[in-house]
Amino acid sequence: MIAFEEVLKQTEQRFAHRAAEREQKDKLIREGKILDANPPDLVERRIARLQADSRMVRAMIGEGLKFAPTGPGVSALGYPRALERVLGTNDLMGIGFFERGLRAARPVARLQIRTPGGAPVGYGTGFMVSPRLLLTNHHVFESAESTVGSRAEFNFQVDPDGQMRLSRAFGFAPEEFFLTDAALDYTLVALKPDAGLTGFGWLRLIEETGKVLVGETVNIIQHPNGEPKQLAIRENRVMDELDRFLHYQTDTAPGSSGSPVCNDQWEVVALHHSGVPARDAQGHILTTDNRRWELWMGEQRIAWKANEGVRVSQLVAHVKAQRLGLSQQTLRAAMFDAEPSPPERTPDGSGSRDDAATREPSQPPAFPSRPVIDPAGHATWTLPLRISVSLGDVVSPEAPPVATPAVATPAPVPPPAEDLALREALAELASARTRVYYDAAADAGRAAEYYAGIDASAAADALFESLSRLLRATHRPHLRYNPARHVYSWVDLHPDLLIRSIYSGQSFEPERLIREDFRIDQEHAARRRELFLRESALSPQRMEEELDLLEAALPYNCEHVVPQSWFGKREPMRGDLHHLFACETRCNSFRSNIPYYDFPDFEEAVRDQCGKRGADKFEPLRGKGAVARAMLYFLLRYPGEIGDASREMQRDRLPTLLDWHRQNPPDEYERHRNLAIFDQQSNRNPLIDRPEWVDRIDFPLGFD
Repeated sequence: MIAFEEVLKQTEQRFAHRAAEREQKDKLIREGKILDANPPDLVERRIARLQADSRMVRAMIGEGLKFAPTGPGVSALGYPRALERVLGTNDLMGIGFFERGLRAARPVARLQIRTPGGAPVGYGTGFMVSPRLLLTNHHVFESAESTVGSRAEFNFQVDPDGQMRLSRAFGFAPEEFFLTDAALDYTLVALKPDAGLTGFGWLRLIEETGKVLVGETVNIIQHPNGEPKQLAIRENRVMDELDRFLHYQTDTAPGSSGSPVCNDQWEVVALHHSGVPARDAQGHILTTDNRRWELWMGEQRIAWKANEGVRVSQLVAHVKAQRLGLSQQTLRAAMFDAEPSPPERTPDGSGSRDDAATREPSQPPAFPSRPVIDPAGHATWTLPLRISVSLGDVVSPEAPPVATPAVATPAPVPPPAEDLALREALAELASARTRVYYDAAADAGRAAEYYAGIDASAAADALFESLSRLLRATHRPHLRYNPARHVYSWVDLHPDLLIRSIYSGQSFEPERLIREDFRIDQEHAARRRELFLRESALSPQRMEEELDLLEAALPYNCEHVVPQSWFGKREPMRGDLHHLFACETRCNSFRSNIPYYDFPDFEEAVRDQCGKRGADKFEPLRGKGAVARAMLYFLLRYPGEIGDASREMQRDRLPTLLDWHRQNPPDEYERHRNLAIFDQQSNRNPLIDRPEWVDRIDFPLGFD
């Protein structure tokens, strides 16, 4: 995410620097003077690239060009300008436009981004630019190591009947080819050799300029937020052309990182990588529903007012200029010397080998007719009747059915309705303003009754066993994991009735977290339904992988102090409130599933607002006492569940937790939490009620 923030900053700076030039170009475009908004040599190259007649090109660039339509009932004012007809900017598109778009979409893949160990991180978009090489952003894959556990998944899309197609995923081979550049924000990486790749084809990157003009629209093929493949068709208008970048604007269809940006001939003109966010009067980034954006929400929630892509001509020149080894040179040469194969017919017949499919995807269509230019300079075209057609979901031909299906929903899920559970959570939050935050005297009496049968003078092992039995026997009911319902509205409130992230200490309005997590819960449910509809086609391992990826892409704003991977996401551990704390997703991701550790001042570590991190060490910036007591509770409540793997907490980390407990005693917030949880699941954390017992309990008995 740090790399994304830097890309965002640089994009905004470029956009602001070009404000005057962009305003002048926009004025010309609104006046219908697209030619004047572009350099004459670029206009000539663009029109020539469309294979228009040379006399027509000269007439359009020269002065006095007029458009004289012919035919009964046709007026000059009612007909599009000549330039619109040449560039196709008038929204009347032939069916061939969509057919070529379907072919261009086949090489576009959803990237399943994983750690080298295979843990899911999130999603991205990439596309094939040769038989073996895939292109995406540097901020998606910053290093060769970041691709090791990841996969490129093709054909992840919805068919015409609304059902998910069979997808196919391929691993990466960074040891064969890996090239990246932060300034141009691109990464070029090889996929592992596989005959199945040929069925998806690839998109040629063209170094020559003249593929698009300021004022034209572009199309983006993408997997936004890991969703099925989508096309943003002719909704992004090019606003400005910089030396290295294109700026294009949309009100409805922002791009996704790593997506190909194509002109109306489906030639790739840019690699989408970032945008310019909308901000409020105070300079805060806004979300798509006009709220203040926070880092934990993810880039897909930002309201973009402009998009930016890396120009393909610049990208190709950079790739060609790199010094590579012989084997890498061979893979690179295929980008420019080989010919993209036509789509193959799939076993179910969904593929096509008609005449249109056998032409190179980037081949531009010829101008419909040559003009007749009279001595006065009028140019007349004879045009065929065209019909504007509105199509449904655009899907590409299916890949060979050797793949496994993936989690998705065919359309974006709307914000959650004010359903019963949400109303209950908001009602409980509203009641917090009238409730006593913490009644110490009443709590002391309830705690005394709870521990009445515990002999605190017993031997350390006996005290461990008696407390463990008590916590298990009284833990009723077993709540399902639902932080929006059970954590944010009362349990995790601080005395000022705000929520604070357990690691960073950042404050949040609880209603915002409640609504955000209810929305996420609705998206989870919709995508799980899509997955379970095709359950019979999934192996148990693939089902588990897809559910993991779903949760990584749509995380709650909640931290399990004992990471879910340590106990296999099983209940009742997963929903046990004693180790659930509000935590923005960036801190959750920064910690991952790393055990706690106390770094000496002299030891090197990666530092963040959330804390410090090493390869298998994490020290939170705040909340040390609370997380230590939550971890110690877990050892008592679930003995033998953790500590059996190298990346889980081992016995030698126990002294750190005990020290954090002693150095950071329970405060009013924790005592409130303990009582509130007791009211919900009927058991308590003894380390909060009786901090002095920590030296009398044999905690190593809790390890496997």
